[in-house]
Amino acid sequence: MSDMYREIMIQKKTPMIKKLLKGMLPVLTVLFLFAGMVMPLLLIGAVAFGLATFFLAPKLEVEYEYLYVNGELDIDAIYSRQKRKKVGSYDVAELEILAPSNSHALDSYLNGKNASVKDYTSGDPQVKSYILIYNKDKGQEMIKVELDDVILNDMRRMAPRKVNLM
Repeated sequence: MSDMYREIMIQKKTPMIKKLLKGMLPVLTVLFLFAGMVMPLLLIGAVAFGLATFFLAPKLEVEYEYLYVNGELDIDAIYSRQKRKKVGSYDVAELEILAPSNSHALDSYLNGKNASVKDYTSGDPQVKSYILIYNKDKGQEMIKVELDDVILNDMRRMAPRKVNLM
């Protein structure tokens, strides 16, 4: 038996407002720091912008790494190409259904259900995305991802009744 291993990197589109915010936070920190030399009360603003630069700015750029190994999909979020955080691990054996985002096979799952939705896509409407639905202890979980044909075909091979590619 050969092991199936596949790795995919998805760069999330960063909106222009987040790009501007990431560029302006350090500038505002420095401006408030210099202004704080004249009016010491403005040093509070410099500290606030400095903390925002340190904690908020790295989370504005996100890319996702999908790692598929023998029926298990692990998803990591990588913030500003510096910090990695595991966001989920999903097994094909526990899968309820997998279908394209616009598929009618998902209608009964999307309507009227109280499900948590997790979006791990690039946000590009031109790229085909898929929804994986799992029943967890806390309720239904919907995971939106952008998978390639190799992973989809292997998932279909492992769970043919649960994977709907139409």
